[in-house]
Parts: sequence; structure tokens; C-alpha cells
Amino acid sequence: MARLPRLALAGHAHAVLQSGQGERPVFADDVDRAAYLHALREAMVSERTAVHAWALLQDEVRLVVKPEDAAGLSRLVQSVGRRYVSAYNRRHACKGSLWAGRFRSAVLEPGPTVLDALLWADGASVLPDHSSATHRSGGPAWPGLTNPAEFWALGNTPFEREVLWRERLHLGLPPHREQWLRKAVLGGWAAAAPAFSGAAAAAASRPSQPRPRGRPRAR
Repeated sequence: MARLPRLALAGHAHAVLQSGQGERPVFADDVDRAAYLHALREAMVSERTAVHAWALLQDEVRLVVKPEDAAGLSRLVQSVGRRYVSAYNRRHACKGSLWAGRFRSAVLEPGPTVLDALLWADGASVLPDHSSATHRSGGPAWPGLTNPAEFWALGNTPFEREVLWRERLHLGLPPHREQWLRKAVLGGWAAAAPAFSGAAAAAASRPSQPRPRGRPRAR
């Protein structure tokens, strides 16, 4: 079966997952993480894509981004990958790709799902410089990161929003929501209710949800 084109919508947030091959860590130390974030800042400007959240884990990268045009999503990830992997290989005297195949992504329905995706990234690690959590919880801000409208709507003042976000980080993303979001990302589907999924499928001219298993019922 031919592979579906990537589901990407201009002006909408997307959750992105890029997994390492497992043979070596994606990030050996803070120097590697700083190099990745430098590449991300450069790419988000050149590819006109807003970055809402990130997590840099030993075996994977999680991003929440919003491209100005649909193709900007792939261009951003490819641009970061080229810059970072080249720098990584030079520094560690190695060759080849860090990644286990193509990146995975899901378009996010505006509203609570976007907040879930932010928490999916921010809550992935409590270690400094491993995620963008401090940007929203009163710690150091990451230059270039922008908060989506859903985050601004959490409170009337920065202090209110920071307190609420720290509470969410403490509680964590409910397991069933994390599993649902990760399944959408791995499948390349929309993380959305049926109405938004239908609109996304029409806009992208491809399915936005997996087809039901089994044969269609006879009429």
C-alpha cells in the first residue's frame, strides 16, 4: 500500500515526534541539547514556523509547532535534522543518521488538545534544559518560543498562568490522553473530534483518521 502524504495544515498546531535509533543517545549532554536548540531557532525563522514547546530526551525529540504553510512542517524538521546531525557527528566523530526513520506528527484540534500537547512536551522531563517547561512556569524563558492562544486563555496575568501551568505539570497528562495523543502522532492522524477530523481530511485531501477494521457491513 502506498504511503499517505503527511497530514499537515497551515496555521494549526502539530505534535511532532522524532525517535532515535537506539544505538546511541540523541543527546549525550547539555552541549548537544544547546546545539539542537540553536538549530531549531534558526530553522523556525527560515521556515516561518512557530515553536510552542519542545522536549529533548535521550531517545526522542518532542515538538509542538505551528507552520504558516503546510509544507513548513516537514521543512522545519528536515532543516533542524540536517544542522543538528551534522554537528553531532562532527563532535562525536561518528557517521550516519540519529533518527529511526521519518518523523511522526499529528495535527491538533484547537482548544484543550493543544494544551494536552504542550503538557506532553513540557512534562516529559523535570530536568533543566530538557524541556520548555520553565518558559511557562516562571523560570527562564527560551528565546523564540511562543505560547498559543490556549495558554494565554488560562489566566488574566502571567502569574496566574504560571501557577496554573505548574499545577498541570505536577498532575501530569492523564495516561489515557497521553496514549490517545501518541497514537495519533505515530499514525499520522488528527488528534481531534470527528467534526475537526472531517474538516482536516477535506483540507488535506487524505484521511485524517484510520479506517474501521473489518469489512463494511452489507446493506
